[in-house]
Amino acid sequence: MKPSPRLEAALRYAAHGWPVLALIPGEKIPATRHGVKDATTDPDKIQWLWSRHPDRNVGIATGAPGPDVLDVDNHGDTRNGFAVLNRLKREGLVPQATAIVATPRQGLHLYFKGTGQTNGAMPRHHLDYRSAAGYVVAPPSQVNGRPYLVVRHQAVAHEFDWQAARNLLDPPERRPRPEHRTEPAAGQLDRLTAFVARQEHGNRNAGLHWAACRAAEHGLLDADGVERLVEAALRSGLRGGEREARRTIESALRRGPDPTRQLDREAAS
Repeated sequence: MKPSPRLEAALRYAAHGWPVLALIPGEKIPATRHGVKDATTDPDKIQWLWSRHPDRNVGIATGAPGPDVLDVDNHGDTRNGFAVLNRLKREGLVPQATAIVATPRQGLHLYFKGTGQTNGAMPRHHLDYRSAAGYVVAPPSQVNGRPYLVVRHQAVAHEFDWQAARNLLDPPERRPRPEHRTEPAAGQLDRLTAFVARQEHGNRNAGLHWAACRAAEHGLLDADGVERLVEAALRSGLRGGEREARRTIESALRRGPDPTRQLDREAAS
């Protein structure tokens, strides 16, 4: 019996040295208990993961030995990262990618040589970066019935400098200088993420929006803060997964608190 296309893809990525993880069919959420920590290149484990569930989506663990991936989001004609990507190219900050993948919402994943850089997000520019301890959904996976498709791949291995891109697009001197994060502020982020993680069905999106607004007000919504809130939202079971979580956080950054969905300010304490 011929292996499923997703099993074949997972074995192919693993043979290239990229650890893979099984995702829930049609979703971006890991199908195993420890998520990206369960990523493997062991063909026997991969066979086992997909043999009983051939429709599971395929994830690739990012950061060396896996690839780094620049995620260019597309939320419509005036809310996408393509113009910013072209600006980075003109500045010589985007080398040739190992692979270019079209995502279900007509965005792009650009694969580069894996590094130990941190994950990051620039919601205002519709860009995300996945490196150490992150993961991406890979072809031929599907989300909402729409596939991830390889547009091009080539035998090159260039690194992408995420910090250089951040410095160009959001120069440090133009950013508001947050006060030094004291221990109480760090503890507040811990409380907000715990609050998001324990939200139940019907209040998960509103709870995430409220927490993101609070984090932004206190200067906690940097790249690390965004990633921690996204992770907490996924733990809560937010419908729509990572994409919806990032949309909600971006909305909080853009519009601030929603007065119609105010929650008890003591709820996160």
